[in-house]
Amino acid sequence: LVYVPNPITSIQTIQKTMTKANAIFSYTITVFILLSISLFPGTLSQSDQECKPEYDNTCTDKNRAFNLKLIAVFTILITSLIGVCLPLFARSFSAFQPEKSLFLIVKSFASGIILATGFIHVLPDSFEMLSSHCLNDNPWHKFPFTGFVALISAVFTLMVDSITTSLFSKSGRLEPCSDVASAESPDEEMAPASHYGHGFHHSNGKELGSNLQLLRYRVIAIVLELGIVVHSIVIGLSVGATNNTCTIKGLIAALCFHQMFEGMGLGGCILQAEYGWAKKAVMAFFFAVTTPFGVVLGMALSKAYKENSPDSLITVGLLNASSSGLLIYMALVDLLAADFMGQKMQRSIKLQLKSYAAVLLGAGGMAVLAKWT
Repeated sequence: LVYVPNPITSIQTIQKTMTKANAIFSYTITVFILLSISLFPGTLSQSDQECKPEYDNTCTDKNRAFNLKLIAVFTILITSLIGVCLPLFARSFSAFQPEKSLFLIVKSFASGIILATGFIHVLPDSFEMLSSHCLNDNPWHKFPFTGFVALISAVFTLMVDSITTSLFSKSGRLEPCSDVASAESPDEEMAPASHYGHGFHHSNGKELGSNLQLLRYRVIAIVLELGIVVHSIVIGLSVGATNNTCTIKGLIAALCFHQMFEGMGLGGCILQAEYGWAKKAVMAFFFAVTTPFGVVLGMALSKAYKENSPDSLITVGLLNASSSGLLIYMALVDLLAADFMGQKMQRSIKLQLKSYAAVLLGAGGMAVLAKWT
């Protein structure tokens, strides 16, 4: 006789494992945020270590800057909501279904935006901060901390990504076991059971593969949002803390486009994760409010926050480096490589070329915005 696993029990095992996987990521995100917060008090240093910038600032106007910051809060919030919600509501149109070619092209465009955000926006900011003349030569000018932290962040993201997927795959995998068949007529008894068992394993294997892919999409959505949130809070904090009206003017328009396009990339990942509407709304809202929250936080701490103090430069520089490593890994490995090496892309060179053009277009747009951010 052949032991045939109970399909209901297998499905329950899969669901429990997916719940554990989500819990693991929640704990990981919590630890990451706590570590970031533990570094943050250094940015509120009241010491006199702040050094003056290398250029003369002739655009400082606190009253006008305050009005511009209020405008920034609401405009960035609205454009962020539009960007992250567009992919979620676009699913009602048949052309934007995840299995359609147009969806892959739009997703490639958004992935190019996320990749350029890591390479062109976040990473250079970290290099600039950690190589500032305000920091001591030893050790900040004698070791490439930005590249090192970005490397560690990327490897850490890979580790969490890989281990979580491996745990799910191991727990959800069926363990075939068989009993000793009767010696009287083994062929007659084994044939029907073997046929049924093979059919079940084949269908259950497809189901396991589908659930594994769904878990991958959820992992991508959570980790990507984590990297974007860290980056967005840092940007908002910088905008809220400065009183340079010349800087704020350009940042408002640039950040509106930046958040809208970045939200499109995150919204596409949330859509593929197939969360319920409640979770989709929470993730979209959380993304939309992070930059405005950072602006408000910067405004509240504008007296204590010293943008050019060594503590501020080190803290924000390290956070930017870790965020860039995460974003670059997610864009290259989990978004672009996963799509371009997938079966649908591999079947069509024409679709690949269109998607490459979309990637370059998205990255090019973000490169242009780098002039003002």
